[in-house]
Amino acid sequence: MKRGKLALADKSVFDGMLLGDGAFGEVVFNTGMTGYQEILTDPSYARQIITLTYPLIGNYGVSSDFNEHIDNARKNGAAKKSHAAGFIIGEICEYGSNYKYEDSIENFLAAENIPCLCNVDTRALTRKIRSAGTMKGVIVPDGTSDEEIDAMLEKPLVTDVVREVTAKEIYTLEPYALIEKNLIKREKREGEAPHVVAMDFGVKQNILRSLSSLGARLTVVPADTKAEDILKMQPDGLFLSNGPGDPKDVGYAIEEIKKLIGKLPIFGICLGHQLLALAMGADTYKLKFGHRGSNQPVKDLKTGRAHISSQNHGYAVDETTLYNLPLEVTHVSINDGTVEGMRHTELPIFSVQYHPEAAPGPTDNLYLFDEFWRLMGW
Repeated sequence: MKRGKLALADKSVFDGMLLGDGAFGEVVFNTGMTGYQEILTDPSYARQIITLTYPLIGNYGVSSDFNEHIDNARKNGAAKKSHAAGFIIGEICEYGSNYKYEDSIENFLAAENIPCLCNVDTRALTRKIRSAGTMKGVIVPDGTSDEEIDAMLEKPLVTDVVREVTAKEIYTLEPYALIEKNLIKREKREGEAPHVVAMDFGVKQNILRSLSSLGARLTVVPADTKAEDILKMQPDGLFLSNGPGDPKDVGYAIEEIKKLIGKLPIFGICLGHQLLALAMGADTYKLKFGHRGSNQPVKDLKTGRAHISSQNHGYAVDETTLYNLPLEVTHVSINDGTVEGMRHTELPIFSVQYHPEAAPGPTDNLYLFDEFWRLMGW
């Protein structure tokens, strides 16, 4: 371990100890008290430098059961490892304790080639991001010159990161294929299985697990799959997955989703929610510092009930652009009133901005998968 620092685009500098080499990316923060491995392996964090606000990281180690990248489900080149650009934490715990413990967080970071800056004042860094907004940053060894840092920060952030994390080829999963590792046990449904095509924009394993545990037969397709090819598969429903980056960078997917509206029941989560909104004629915008954490309160406008949700997004749907469309808001953030869910007023189409599969409630939001099942007529 050597001395290092984080330099932000606004010239702010935060010192720490560096594991690994340097990093460049958008600096964001997550407020979850647990779930560091799920965060690191979630493809939605591709090319971002992730700051965790919880002060001690690694206290329960790592386990292959906690990975969110597609591993045992993957057949043909889906995201295989962490795509995070870097990791910033307060204190690293060298020896974890957990009945599923397999290795230390330090060894995991080394194996996944994730640079980590620890012993950082993450409270001060989080306050900086909250006040100034997310921005570019670099993690570098101590002694790196200001000229070198400035040159690194002049580089533009990579756009259309979805292409880096999507599946490279189509693969299939039979019903209940992933249920053996499902953290939320659900009863098996008898009878023939519905066929769901999932457009993979950086899908989390637990989303596929949740669909599989309902008894769905899944066909996972790359983000640039044509609408006519999806329809040839004769699915009962279409799922639009989570993923990284600005939804407007994924115009090729938006155009194909447009062609599928009215042809199939559709359910979108996170980036899939934003892409669906754009395909329907609404607009999206970038949030100042995003919503990233496992304790985000969401209000269901139909029932008035508040749900605890897990979220990871830097963009939101602009509610004012929904008014002249056949879409209605179903859920809103209790913290800032942003759109957290919507549905079509006539067609079997709905979406949410948060992650119902992430079990923050822990079962508060699983009804959304049941709703998708019902809209498919099963």
